[in-house]
Amino acid sequence: MKKFNLEDRLIDFAVEIINIVETLPKNPVCKHLGSNQLLRSGTSPALNYGEAKSAESRADFIHKIKIVIKELRESFICLKILNQKKYLSEDVFNPILKENNELISIFVKSLKTARES
Repeated sequence: MKKFNLEDRLIDFAVEIINIVETLPKNPVCKHLGSNQLLRSGTSPALNYGEAKSAESRADFIHKIKIVIKELRESFICLKILNQKKYLSEDVFNPILKENNELISIFVKSLKTARES
């Protein structure tokens, strides 16, 4: 059984986002939504989680987790737009959207726990 490692999940998510962006058509829409938006928002959570792990205070941790959630939600919407425009196949879209949603849920719960501590 694979050990649960949130950092690894975020890195895997970022790599899958990179893979998706690399396969998008080369047009203005995909450049904007893919290369400019999704690439940034989809790789940012892993980086911000690394910063959160080294937070200097609970407030700093909460702030960084909020950024992770914000970026994951942005990725979620970007993926849905690309899918609705038929730039993504269902076999690519469904698993990444599921993982995106699960990560949002994990970090929302983490934020709630941090605020209650």
